Amino acid sequence: MVLTMFLLGLLYVAFIGALFAAGAGAILIGVVAVVLLLVQLSTADKLALATLGAKQVSPQEEPELHAIIERLCVQANLPKPRVAVIESPMPNACAMGRSPKSATVCATRGILQLLDGAELEGVIGHELTHVINRDVMVMTLASFFATLAAMVAQFALFMGAFGGGGYGRGARDEEEDILIVLLVAAVVYAISFVLLQALSRYREFAADRGSAVLTGRPSALSSALLKIDGAMQRTPSRDLRVAEGLSAFFIIPARSKESLMNLFADHPPLDKRLAALSRLEAQLQGTA
Repeated sequence: MVLTMFLLGLLYVAFIGALFAAGAGAILIGVVAVVLLLVQLSTADKLALATLGAKQVSPQEEPELHAIIERLCVQANLPKPRVAVIESPMPNACAMGRSPKSATVCATRGILQLLDGAELEGVIGHELTHVINRDVMVMTLASFFATLAAMVAQFALFMGAFGGGGYGRGARDEEEDILIVLLVAAVVYAISFVLLQALSRYREFAADRGSAVLTGRPSALSSALLKIDGAMQRTPSRDLRVAEGLSAFFIIPARSKESLMNLFADHPPLDKRLAALSRLEAQLQGTA
């Protein structure tokens, strides 16, 4: 994750340098970038939870879920996050929040009905590991670069369409500058997207391992992943589309079967996750 963030940061510096070279205003770039980053960091988790329809629940409403989270938080020396339930038949879970103190762990109604206690504990351990690793904040920061590139490209198109329409050498230079900005923004967006997908896949491996170590039962998480994956295949596409834009944050991808986004994997293949958990099970039992 550190390497991916370094590469994204390097890309960002190159992007800003290209904008300066194209004649973009330094003050405007700086102000827009800072404001956008602050807004994204402060509102990303709230917007995501609202999009998913997540509702915070009390221990009286969901005693088993709260008990599992409290037990694992004590073991991990982690402050207890807010607990929310998404009233959806899609069996899945996610964690949101830029820090352990502001985190929210969400489970769908579908996953609460599908899994037994040990399997649900494995899933919650996975989500709490995301909180421990602070990788939700890392993903938010990483996505900022792609967001900024897209915004700059839109701004360049706007300036090209309404930026004057003069004639002569000055107008040609302005058109060339806009073309350079669009080209650089497109390259930055494409590279950022690829790096984000790589980061997303690695964070899932790390969270699987963290859950296995925290609960001491990698096989329970493996069983949960198999159950969730099988049930996701039977989930109506309309329910998957609601969560599709936030698929990277779920334990199993929330993709409708006909979605073009299936071409871009934000999770490792299930068989590789299961193989890694199997190796860890052997290590914990001292047979490997």
